[in-house]
Amino acid sequence: MRGPLVVKRAFSEPLLLLAAFGSILLATTTLVALTMYASSIADAGVRRTMETASLRQTSATISAPVTAKTFPVYDQAVRAELTKAYTKAPTLTTSFHSDSYAMPGQEDRDRPELLRFGSYDGLDQHAKLVSGAWPKAADGQVEAAVSLSAASAAGFKVGQELTTVGRLSPEPVKVRITGVFQLDDPFGERWTGEQLLSRGVERGDFTTYGPLMVARETFIGRFATNVNATWTAEPDLRALTPAQLRPLAAAVGEVGPHLKAAGCASCVTTSRLPEMLTQLDTASLVARSTMLIPVLQLLLLAAYALMLTARLLADHRRMEVALLRSRGAGTMRLAALAGGEALLVAIPCAVVAPFLGPPLLGLVNRIPWIRASGVRLDPTVGLGTFLVSGAVALASAVLLVLPALAGARRTYVEEQSARGRGGGRGLIERAGADVALLAVAGLAIWQLQHYGAPVTATAGGGLGIDPLIISGPALALLTGGMLGLRLVPRISAVAERVTSRRPTLAPALGAWQVSRRPLKYAGPALLLTMAIAIGIVSMATSSTWRGSQLDQARHQAGADLRLSGPPDAPELGPFGRGTAFAALPGVTAASPVFRGQTEVSSENAVLIGIDAAKLGTLFQLRPDLSDRPVAEMSRALAGPQAGKLDLPGRPAALTLRATADADLPLRLVLSDALGVWRDVSLGVLKAGENTIDVDLAAMAGRSGKITYPLSLRGLVGSAPSEGSASLTVTGISADGQPVTVPAMSLKATGRQPAMAAFGSPPVQGPLPVVLTADLATALKLGVGQVGRASIDRRVMDVKVVAVVETMPTTTAGQHAVLADWGTMQAQDLAAAQLPRPATEWWLATGDGRAAQALTGRPAWDVTALDQRALATKLQDDPLASGLQGALMLGFFAALVFAALGFLVNAAVAARERMNEFAILRALGVSSRQVFGMLAMEQTFVIGLSLAAGTGLAVVVGMLVVPHIVLTGQASAVTPGVVLDIPWGATAAMLAGVAAVLLAIVAGLARNLRRQGLGLREEQ
Repeated sequence: MRGPLVVKRAFSEPLLLLAAFGSILLATTTLVALTMYASSIADAGVRRTMETASLRQTSATISAPVTAKTFPVYDQAVRAELTKAYTKAPTLTTSFHSDSYAMPGQEDRDRPELLRFGSYDGLDQHAKLVSGAWPKAADGQVEAAVSLSAASAAGFKVGQELTTVGRLSPEPVKVRITGVFQLDDPFGERWTGEQLLSRGVERGDFTTYGPLMVARETFIGRFATNVNATWTAEPDLRALTPAQLRPLAAAVGEVGPHLKAAGCASCVTTSRLPEMLTQLDTASLVARSTMLIPVLQLLLLAAYALMLTARLLADHRRMEVALLRSRGAGTMRLAALAGGEALLVAIPCAVVAPFLGPPLLGLVNRIPWIRASGVRLDPTVGLGTFLVSGAVALASAVLLVLPALAGARRTYVEEQSARGRGGGRGLIERAGADVALLAVAGLAIWQLQHYGAPVTATAGGGLGIDPLIISGPALALLTGGMLGLRLVPRISAVAERVTSRRPTLAPALGAWQVSRRPLKYAGPALLLTMAIAIGIVSMATSSTWRGSQLDQARHQAGADLRLSGPPDAPELGPFGRGTAFAALPGVTAASPVFRGQTEVSSENAVLIGIDAAKLGTLFQLRPDLSDRPVAEMSRALAGPQAGKLDLPGRPAALTLRATADADLPLRLVLSDALGVWRDVSLGVLKAGENTIDVDLAAMAGRSGKITYPLSLRGLVGSAPSEGSASLTVTGISADGQPVTVPAMSLKATGRQPAMAAFGSPPVQGPLPVVLTADLATALKLGVGQVGRASIDRRVMDVKVVAVVETMPTTTAGQHAVLADWGTMQAQDLAAAQLPRPATEWWLATGDGRAAQALTGRPAWDVTALDQRALATKLQDDPLASGLQGALMLGFFAALVFAALGFLVNAAVAARERMNEFAILRALGVSSRQVFGMLAMEQTFVIGLSLAAGTGLAVVVGMLVVPHIVLTGQASAVTPGVVLDIPWGATAAMLAGVAAVLLAIVAGLARNLRRQGLGLREEQ
């Protein structure tokens, strides 16, 4: 009897039953999808990070001095420990470096040129033979292969036989060159610790060639005399899961101590992997915890929508329940009926929702930034999915039952009396619960702002999700909406007074109805307000996140394309680099830049020198980071420039003639048309007449070209520690043609350098600079002030032309100084200091062609940082972008909840008032006026909800959004996050929601017209 009664009773209210079913199905499906999404995105983020991680990040290196006797013991221990740490044996490469040997024929020199021997496992897999064959292990003569760059520099050829003697061992070694090879990627990360192998020659106090690569067995037998051996482990971590991150980090971190305990006391272990895995684990935890924020918002919205439906259902059945009680039905019987009815709706949703989750995530895969990242979510339905679905469905059933049980003890007479009573204040408002929730929400948001993420330290010293923090945004939305309900009676009363003074009846009736029964409209208004706020906050978070990724890329790059590398390189010399870079396709502006660490009045800082005239084109500073625009900085930074003497034509050689009265080391400072300054050693001038030849063409490099004209800037010399030295320039010629030179001389005393300028001497004055805010505070200088500061231990006057919160290319909290390139060089020259080299080149590019062109030129030895590629990489990070998909799911679900709840409430409210409408018609009110009254009531609810939801979203967005936008490593963003509410999209969303809701009202009015007229005729 109970089963059929439950079914019959449930289907007696098909509209409410369908609304409850839709709400529960939407809640279970969306929350199951969000649970699947959070798990899938964490797995995808870890997998993507491991797939794209560089060799330097994932590898582990172990180095130790070995001999032929100790190497096998160490090798076995290293392999065993690495296999134990990684659970799966990594690819292990062993490399060796020998002591120095003298170049053949130079054994008796005091400073001979040197060569080294080496061995590298699997070298043939990372290099190709140009000629000859790979060396083999053989007794007697040593077989060796040499790189193409080393062969070119030292003159080695295939088949050549040579004999060399070690610097530490007199025993000669006979070597035969069997092959010449070329590394596949000589400037790749694999060869970071193999500079001699990648370059072929190193020049310093000694010139060293090589290494001559021999077979492993040959090296151990002939050269392993307490030399360095390096083991490099390359693990395959593509299948790593979030649960394995910290255990693997701990295991790799213990390799070094375990090796020392095993007897390898001299083993030095180096790996960035533990730090990377720990950081990735934290980022994964933060990503999952952040995605709980939209989950909780949606849970709250779903619970409230379901409670509204349950309240309507209970209101409809109160008289029925009272009659059942009068006929002897007890509380347990009524609870069983209500529970059975709720389970009848909830159980199908619990079963169906897990199978609807994956198709819903398939739609998430179509979101542009998820699709662009290459992440493909492929979740599977498992036990956990059904547990989540069942828990949500059961909770929904309980919410459906509670309102029915709340009025189950009332008698029929009590119900009749209660139907006529109403009030302007709800129970929650009367109890002050909304104010109490406001305090809790405020505490949660304060903690979010304080900790910067929904993750805090646990009692055990680890990291865990803080439930108060992640609930803060949801509580703020709920509290804000509840506080907004306090406005409904007041605004409706104002609307009643305004409309009552007008002659039209419908608005007055509608406003009077809302003011008479505000609590009837408070429920739908709160639902709409929360849904609109969730939608706008979701859109704002997505827009803010995308804008933040672009801001981070611009800040890290500093310019469209930033190129770094050694100022002097064989392929492109100091005067050849700028010419080559400026000629790259798509380049519209270029500037040499000095960027390096310096000391500013005992504070470590980054010094950036760039052409101020091109600052507006190159420098990517977000406008809010400084009170002064970049264009004004550009004009204010340019200070006095140094004079120069332009060389006529396109000279490849320069000859300088000078007379000195004592030995004087001398350097020539010159520059090219691109503004690159460089000093050239002229050697030590002797007393008397000196003639020095300078090879200008060599300063372009093998494949570089000079941008003419070349200009002479000055001469810098320093005398011995005691005494003085004077110099007078007697003549200069370029390519044999004399150059008119003004009379110039210098006198150096002691070790103090002296300078002679070509052209007008540089003007000494305050150096205009831009400082970061914290450095300006440390120096106690403000904008427009002049003060003394020590830069590179040289005290000078500086003038602060602007202060920025953070300087592009620097990290959070890092001090920085920005100065004009030419002014800075002039100041250095005036102080007889050598010019700063161009450590970087900043380029403005219209597209990505310049960066693409650089990929085919590894010999240029350039590291490129492309702002566009960096922005794409940041936006494609699954862990950083994971929140966006969750927000979109929550956004669409919130709108559907709002539309569904509004439809049900409006339909039920209109149906309940059929008799009221009939009485109004009998009193002479036209059907148009009746429907106008209905439209006025619902429009009031819609308008108030849209306005309150927008205001609430702005407040919550300002308090919350900047603190949940983090980097892919779960760290604070630099520069700081700026809230971006896309007002165009927001207005379109609000208009669309209003159109849908008004269409619902119009449909209800049309339906009531058909039903109401028939009813009135019968009456």
